[in-house]
Parts: sequence; C-alpha cells; structure tokens
Amino acid sequence: MAVALTLARMRIAVLRHSHKGAQGSMTSTGVSLGLLFAGGTLYLAATADAELLAGVYAVWMMGWILGPVVMGGGDETLKPEHFALLGLKSHRVATGLLVAAFVGPAPLISLTALLGLAVAGVRHAGPAGVLPAVPAIVLQLVLFVLLSKVAVGVLGLALRSRLGAVGAGLVNGAVLAGGSQIWVFLALFDQSGVPEAVWYLPSGWGLLAVRDDLAALAGLAVLDLLLLAVWAALLARRSGAARTSGRPRRPIRAASANGAVVAKELRTWSRDLARNHQLVFALSFAVCFGASPLLIGWDGMLPSAGPIFVVMAAGLTSNLYGTDGTALWLTMLTPGATDVRGRQRAWLAVIAPVAGVVTVGSTAVAGGQWPLVLALLPALLGGAAGLVPLLSVYGLVPGTDPHKLSGNPLRVSEDNGGLTGLAYLMLALVVVTGVPAGLAALRYGWAGVAVGLATGALCYWGLGLMAERRLRAQGPELLHAMRTGRRTGKAAASRLAALPKPQQAIAWVGFGFGSIPLFPQGIVASIFIVNDIERHSWFLATYMSPSLRWPVVIAMVLLGLTMYGMALYQVSRASPRRA
Repeated sequence: MAVALTLARMRIAVLRHSHKGAQGSMTSTGVSLGLLFAGGTLYLAATADAELLAGVYAVWMMGWILGPVVMGGGDETLKPEHFALLGLKSHRVATGLLVAAFVGPAPLISLTALLGLAVAGVRHAGPAGVLPAVPAIVLQLVLFVLLSKVAVGVLGLALRSRLGAVGAGLVNGAVLAGGSQIWVFLALFDQSGVPEAVWYLPSGWGLLAVRDDLAALAGLAVLDLLLLAVWAALLARRSGAARTSGRPRRPIRAASANGAVVAKELRTWSRDLARNHQLVFALSFAVCFGASPLLIGWDGMLPSAGPIFVVMAAGLTSNLYGTDGTALWLTMLTPGATDVRGRQRAWLAVIAPVAGVVTVGSTAVAGGQWPLVLALLPALLGGAAGLVPLLSVYGLVPGTDPHKLSGNPLRVSEDNGGLTGLAYLMLALVVVTGVPAGLAALRYGWAGVAVGLATGALCYWGLGLMAERRLRAQGPELLHAMRTGRRTGKAAASRLAALPKPQQAIAWVGFGFGSIPLFPQGIVASIFIVNDIERHSWFLATYMSPSLRWPVVIAMVLLGLTMYGMALYQVSRASPRRA
C-alpha cells in the first residue's frame, strides 16, 4: 500500500506542473467534452431502456481500449522503467501504477458516467438498488482502466515482431474505422434494436449486477484480478529485448547519394516495426471505413477506400523527420544528397502501389465513378508526397531518439498533443490538394484525370522544393529541437498555444466536431435523400418534409465548414510566443 500511495502522490505532483500551455488547453477541452458525454450517459440512465444504457457503456469501454492506442500509447506520466532498479516485484509495481492511474481527469469522468449504474439500480429496485451499484461502479471503473493498460501492453509486445505489428495494425485500423463509421451501427440499431450481445460484454456486467444478477458482480471481480495479473506479466516483459525477424542483413547498395537516401528509406519501411504497423493500420482503416456501409446495403463509399488510405498514410507519417531523432546530423553532413527528394520517392514507392490496387479493386467491386477516383488518386498521392516532408520540417515535433525509446513502442514523443495536431493538419491539407481534381471530374468527367495528374505533379515538385529549402536553411535549428526537445526563437510554442483559453476551446471544438455536421449530417444525408431514403437513423434531413430536406443538408454542410473555418481562423490570428 505504501508503494501505491507513493506512486499516486508522484503522479499528482507531475500532473500539477505539466498541464500548462497547449497541454493544459487540450486537457480542459477534453474534460469539458468528457463531462458532456458523461452527463448524456446519466440522462440515458434516467430515461432510456436498460439495453440502450448497456450499449452506451460498451462504447465507453471501447473508448478506454482504443483511445490510448490512437493517442500514442496512452498516459505514461510514470513509466515502469523508472522503477526497474528498485527491486520491486512486478505485481507490486502493477498495483502501484494501477492506483496511480486513477489520479487524473479521465477516471473521474468515467466515474461520473458510471454513476448511471446507481440511477439504473434505483429505477429497478428503488433505494435498495444503490447497494449493489456501489461495488459495481468501483469494479467497472477498475475494469476500464485495466483493459486500457492491458491493451497498450499487448500492443507494445506485439510491435516487437513483424507478424505482431501487422496483426495489431489490422485490428486497430478496423476498430477505429468502426468508431469513425458509428452512424452505420446506429442505423443497424435503428433497424433491429440494440444487439443482445451487449449484455455479455464485460461493460454490461455492472448493469446486470444492479438488476439482481450477483454472479455478474463476482465475474467483474474475478476479471479484474485476472487483468491485473496479465498486466503485471506484461510489465515484467516490457523491458525485454525486442524480437527480430532473424533474416540476414543485406547491405544497402546505391549508385548515387540520392539513391542511397531512397534505399535507406525503403529499408526503414521494410524493417521498422512501427512503420509496418502504420502502413497496415492505414490500409485496414481505409478498407473497413469504405466497406462499413455494406452492413446496411450501401456500397457507395467503397470506392473511397484508396483515397482514404493515402490520406491516412500521410497523417501517420506527418512527423517524418521528427522520428529520426538526432540522426539528422548525418543528413546535414552528407554532401550532394537531396534528402527530401529521396524520401518523397521512397514514400511513393511504398504507398502508391497499395493505393492503386485498393482503388481499382474497390471501384471495380462497387462499380463507382471511375473518372472521379482516378482523378483523386494521383492528386492525393502527389499532394501527400509533397506535404509529408514539408509539414515535417515546418511543424517538426521533437521525437525520442530510437535508442532511447521506452518499452512502449507507441511512445515516440513526449508531445502527443503536437503529434495529434500535426496529423490532423496533414489530413486536412492532403484532402485540399484533391479538391481541384475532384471538382473537375464531377463537372467534366475524364478531363479531371488530367487535372489530378497535373496538380499531383505540381504539389510533389513545388512542396518538395519548399521542404528542401527549409531543411537546408533551418537544419541546425531542427537538430537543436530534436536534441533538446525545445525550439528556438518564435517557433518555441505552437500558434494554438499562444491563444487565450476561450479561443483555444473554440479551435479544439471546431477541429474535433466539425466533421459531424459536414459528413454524416451533410454529405451522407444528401446521398440518402437522392436515393429517397426517409426517416433513417439519426440523419436529421431524412426526417424533414420534402421542401426542407435540401435546405437542412446545405445548412449542415455550411455549419461544418464554418466550424472548421472558425478553428483555422483562431489559429491564424495567434502569434507564437518566444521561449
């Protein structure tokens, strides 16, 4: 118990001094949104059927499992490696870290949402229903935290082998795609109701306990103990040596300095398990995202799998130079090498063939608009190949040197907020590069393919040239940032961090929620209206009278664009602060 209390106090001290600047604004926005969702859960607990509440708790559980994986390995304020030399047994370290994990906003928000179990107990059995709800709330919260820790631990262990990295990428990409296409599952629930399977998930056992099923309460306790034992075992293996494929190391052969850059990058793509995971993750996400609407009988989104793969791959590699750490000095001291052009060629060599196969295959299956997808593909590929090195040198997020990485392979930087913001910016900019080709294809058909080829080539050449000049001019500053984790001069803080907190909140809300009115309530709803689908799931426009459907769609699209525009405006008016 002394170890657990000590670790909890350490975490409190660290959190008290770390939530400042951009990190503090992100935390404040996240807490506000989390409390909003928790309040909605309590409202459902008081008004909705128990089946719907069980489904909502399943979503909370998936958030705990998937959230840390998406956000780069979750919170590691206290790392297990810090205590490796103290001689503590793994189960004591695991218990202490578990107690410390309950210190912070995320567990408190989930605890607020889980108070819905007490509300459900009162609705079922009156005031006496609170008695089983109290242990159910505690055990359910412990379950969420442990599932999160075990998920990150298993993924970190999987990323030590190529097969594990590929498998983890497939699973994580599919789960994230399912979460992104939640409207599909809402439509399924609207047609057939909440599936009975939610009662058998661990997230529903607490609700069963308050409905007089004490066996479910015992099951929660046993499962928590098992997960704690698994986590302790994972912590013991975390510091072990990384596994390799065991294949012989063939020498890199190149006829020129530029060829050596390409060969080095291709070797990195083939051997770096983190990049293996990123590539498979992007592919799995794109295919599952486009195929999800097939569950409700609609194949109109399937041809978008190829372009989505390109956009997602660009977002995952947006900090290309930051992942090299201090190895940038090798690039700076290599005469005659055009590092940016070599990385562009290698990126296209890896991404373009996969994107082409996925695009042609998915479009052939769905019978989609060939001019549109064939126009978008070269435009997005060229735009991404230009933007990846450009954003990496202009918005570089200092990463951890590969030889200093912890036992968590997902934790490549201490600035997860910066990595997330850079990835979102990359996604938006790559999509913009495809807009001219998309509009031309919709208006003029096959002429859009020529526009796509032209814009892709222009972005590849022009943006790459800008990145190359920036790297040559600011190479020492970038090396200093990666060596120390701090930037010099006006680049010391992000533009967003220079905003007052109200403007920061506006920007985060715009970036985080602008897609809801723009895509599902706007673009997807318009497709349903064109196909005469009425009163469909949560799409507001389908419930309107015929004269109001298109005005609602247009209003939703404008709302989404306005939210993104306001967020970009807030960022553009900020002045970076000096260090």
